Amino acid sequence: MEESTGTYEGDVWAQQKHQALQRKIKYYFMNPCEKFYARGRKPWKLCLQLVKIVIITIQLVSFGLSNQMVVTFKEENLQTFKHLFLKDYEDGGMDTYAVYRQADTYEHIDYIIQQYRLLHNTTVGNHEYEKNGTLYTPLELCQAYYRNGTIYPGNETFEIDADVQNGEHNYFLNLLCFLLRNRAQQMLSVNINFVLKAINLQTVRHRELPDCYDFTVCITFDNEAHSGRIKIDLDTDVEIKECRDWKVTGASAFVNMTLTVLFDCLIIMTCITSFSLCLRSVISGIRLQQEYRQYCRSYTLREVPWSDKMEFVNGWYILIIASDTLVIIGSILKIEIQTKVLTSYDVCSIFLGTGTMFVWIGVVRYLGYFRKYNILILTLRAAFPNVIRFICCAGIIYISYCFCGWIVLGPYHEKFRTLNTVSECLFSLINGDDMFPTFKDMGHKSQLVWLFSRIYLYTFVSLFIYMVLSLFITIITDTYDTIKQQQNGVPTSDLQKFLSECNDLPKSGVYRLEEDKNCCVDCCADPRRW
Repeated sequence: MEESTGTYEGDVWAQQKHQALQRKIKYYFMNPCEKFYARGRKPWKLCLQLVKIVIITIQLVSFGLSNQMVVTFKEENLQTFKHLFLKDYEDGGMDTYAVYRQADTYEHIDYIIQQYRLLHNTTVGNHEYEKNGTLYTPLELCQAYYRNGTIYPGNETFEIDADVQNGEHNYFLNLLCFLLRNRAQQMLSVNINFVLKAINLQTVRHRELPDCYDFTVCITFDNEAHSGRIKIDLDTDVEIKECRDWKVTGASAFVNMTLTVLFDCLIIMTCITSFSLCLRSVISGIRLQQEYRQYCRSYTLREVPWSDKMEFVNGWYILIIASDTLVIIGSILKIEIQTKVLTSYDVCSIFLGTGTMFVWIGVVRYLGYFRKYNILILTLRAAFPNVIRFICCAGIIYISYCFCGWIVLGPYHEKFRTLNTVSECLFSLINGDDMFPTFKDMGHKSQLVWLFSRIYLYTFVSLFIYMVLSLFITIITDTYDTIKQQQNGVPTSDLQKFLSECNDLPKSGVYRLEEDKNCCVDCCADPRRW
């Protein structure tokens, strides 16, 4: 009789532990509203995320407007330098800007040197020469040319020394012209470099401290092809520095900077709090996963599938943790930019932009609380692993077409000149863009290559549009059907079957005592004490 009673109490204890674990796991997967009904806990984490979205967006917009002034200043200075130092330059004509005669080459170089000398009399900006101590830094000219060589195209003979000689000279025009006239056929390139300084004063009107800019201007005469056409290009390398000595009157730039820094500090503290709460939730999910695995091993004698294990790892929390990390780093960089300790606008924009993107993607999670939107989110999440595997397989075929198109069609089609342009062209074809011009622009100089291009393009379009994309859609459709079965109450995994046995609603009140019951279950060795 006693033995029978002990067995009965053991069965009751196991059943109660089974139910307690079901409630515990079911509570973990509840949304904030359901958790409020279950235990009366206010959704502080949800409120924090909503507040964080607002303040981070305000921060990004503020930094974006400031960064836009930096970008505008760089681009307009680049256009200014092209009009100042390139003879007869017209906007948008950089692709066709070149010289074809020796006299034109000397004339253009002479024009650059004269414009550099007369900079103070010609520019309408606040440009200034770079100083090295008390002396101005001179203009530098770098030449690359074959050391020795004689070329006779008429006799189809040549003698060339393949070693490339590099030489640097200052701006003395007579020496320059002497060197160029004696090396016209041997010249590979001529680079003219100089540094100009400027201050971006437009930020003062927006209550921000201005930055000092170093523009390293490089004008290149490219003759590497030796085709009789020397291409001319002007590019700038910009370095933003803290101004050494500044004084701003009539504007509250310092007060505005202080308020901005305090606002950034508030965002950092908010993100740290969000990071801590989400990390705690991830750790709780991992512990609950281990508890569920131990239960399955002890009572069902089976291992938990990998898909069920990943259910306990909330991907939204991982996304929030990543966004908080990026925003914290970006906010620290922004504070240093505001205080003129650093000027890494590009690095800061990458961190803040990516962090804000992740924050707004996280908004989709809250739409998932509504049943009509939830099916879309669940489908995307469930299909993601299969989509990645499918893209890896299709990507190998895609890369093979890229290499083939580049090496075969590159000499005859501008869209296939580089691997980058080939990839962009093929991706456009997959999406149905620019299809007819791609076929039409193929050169007819080689009939064999023209025929190959037709076979190449037709097979690529047929393979990727009619087969690869169809299979891709099929993966999404199958996942969608599976999710619909789940929403109709048909469990598709062992974990869902385990939770479907628990019919306790959030408002039932049984969840409010769950922690105490679990404590007894875990801590009491004797089941009769529970």
